[in-house]
Amino acid sequence: MTFVLSKRSLDNLEDVDERLVQVVLTAINLTEVDFGVIEGVRSIARQKELVNSGASQTMKSKHIEGKAVDLMAYIGARASWELSLYDDIAEAMKESAKEHGLAVRWGGAWTVPDIKFWNGTMQRAMNSYIDSCRSLSKKPFIDGPHFEISSKN
Repeated sequence: MTFVLSKRSLDNLEDVDERLVQVVLTAINLTEVDFGVIEGVRSIARQKELVNSGASQTMKSKHIEGKAVDLMAYIGARASWELSLYDDIAEAMKESAKEHGLAVRWGGAWTVPDIKFWNGTMQRAMNSYIDSCRSLSKKPFIDGPHFEISSKN
């Protein structure tokens, strides 16, 4: 099935780095799970809100510079936070990143600097990140909706 981004999603891509926009636009045609863009560029005030609420961990968010997007999974018309759906979206983003030659990091697997080079499923990438955190006695911060241009670019 082919999905399309809504006008609201397209509006949320305004001022996002054009390379990442192209990856998202290709991914919506590759994905097996419908998604929308719920956030692109963020103000510093919005980022402060998210850090204060615990929804973000840094004031150095790539959203502020237009180099990150948050994608929401949809089952029919219903938004879903079910993590397995984000693995599937990450697969589409990985394939699209390969096609466009853009280094992309996923918030479900922070230890993978560029998902297009991950040899395996995105679910395995996330599990690898979780295992890495646990081995260091750290709590993983899973941000499945988040995709950003990697600093490798």
